[in-house]
Amino acid sequence: MEKFPGDNAHLLSDYTTAALLLLLALVLTACGGGGGGGAAFAPGPPPPGPQCGKTSIRHIVVIMQENRSFDSYFGTFPGADGIPMDAAGSPTVCVPDPTGKCVKPFHDPNLVNSEQPHRHSDAVADIDSGKMDGFIRSSRAYEQLLCSKEHLCGTIDPIQTMGYHDSREIPHYWTYASNFVLQDHMFENVTSWSWPQHLYLSSEWSASCPDDNPLACTTDLNGPVISSTLKLPWTDLTYLLHKNGINWAYYVFNGTEPDCDDEAPCVGKPLNYQTPSIWNPLLYFDTVRSDGEAGNVKSLTNFYVDAIEGPLPAVSWVVPSLQVSEHPPHSVADGEQYVTGLINSIMQGPDWNSTVIFLSWDDWGGFYDHVVPPVVDNAGYGLRVPGIVISPFAKHGYIDHQIYSHDVYVKFIEDLFLHSQRLNPLTDGRPDSRPDVREEAGELGDLCQDFDFSQKPRPPLFLTPAKTY
Repeated sequence: MEKFPGDNAHLLSDYTTAALLLLLALVLTACGGGGGGGAAFAPGPPPPGPQCGKTSIRHIVVIMQENRSFDSYFGTFPGADGIPMDAAGSPTVCVPDPTGKCVKPFHDPNLVNSEQPHRHSDAVADIDSGKMDGFIRSSRAYEQLLCSKEHLCGTIDPIQTMGYHDSREIPHYWTYASNFVLQDHMFENVTSWSWPQHLYLSSEWSASCPDDNPLACTTDLNGPVISSTLKLPWTDLTYLLHKNGINWAYYVFNGTEPDCDDEAPCVGKPLNYQTPSIWNPLLYFDTVRSDGEAGNVKSLTNFYVDAIEGPLPAVSWVVPSLQVSEHPPHSVADGEQYVTGLINSIMQGPDWNSTVIFLSWDDWGGFYDHVVPPVVDNAGYGLRVPGIVISPFAKHGYIDHQIYSHDVYVKFIEDLFLHSQRLNPLTDGRPDSRPDVREEAGELGDLCQDFDFSQKPRPPLFLTPAKTY
């Protein structure tokens, strides 16, 4: 894609007239969209989206945990598209180990698991052109890297990529799935790790930009290089929320980052709500600063106050610190108790009867999953992860088999609060060079199917042990 001449660069931050917006949009279209390929998007306003829950749901909370595939948590959940089994309950699939064995999925009773590789190259290798058989090979290669480069031999167990948990290790997650809605075809947005994935969660794109020109950015499946001077000039969801007067908050658990962009071994950096980072990406965006919205990024302690005392913002994101993220090698039990504390807080507050909680995990973490991800563009989808919908209007014990990605959270927010506006550079008032409009992917299912708004709001389901911080 051509870049705007340097002497016109100042125009890119001047969105004062509709004519300029239209001109830039037409230039963008003429230049082919840029950004790494994918389906073209049509100009003009999108068709009206589903308005289910328009009068019932006033608060959306997205709780995002770390690094677990669907099969690793719900591969044996009754009725779900889980690990293929024979009549005797033995897995009928196995993954080759370069040492000569073919390893079947197995129950892993350990609450602490070995870290597995999960960058873009690992996702490609794990999927292996749809064979879904590269998991142990990827892990063996990572093990060799740690041994040869860092002299950390024997620090990971590649076979643990095939392990799965069930209600014995994660009873609360299984209880939520049994009583609310379990989505068994939820995929991460992008074939990669947490940094690009969290950029998609908040802006529907991961890109690198040579300068402050949003039309010069191109898709980056590993995420832009993080530095103290990093600025992200493309448009994020909070731009539309602010433009439409919809309040939001991004709650950060101060502590240590669950993952990092370092070479192995990963040494997590400090995580603070006042400092932009992989798990606090909104502070990197031009829109958040220019709109004066940086104060909406808050410490986790504010979440408990807002949830218990009310009111919750219309849209909330909640991200963990390393200790409670479930990112190996940290305990799945610690993460589950933390998440239970978040959910209990919402349920005991005044906004429970008008809230939907979307609970998911940002990427597969290198753990085995048997379902081939759909391909919607050059970035994804990535591998399958668990998705749970918790709400007083959620169907009871329902397993949703529709195809989703985390893009559907953004779409639901836009449909519910923004009259189905999209992060579309041809219509959102802020052109950038993203290759497609992810919310409009034809593969995305209809979240309205997970709710019954004719039912009386369901009472809270308090679980213990739970921990607040």
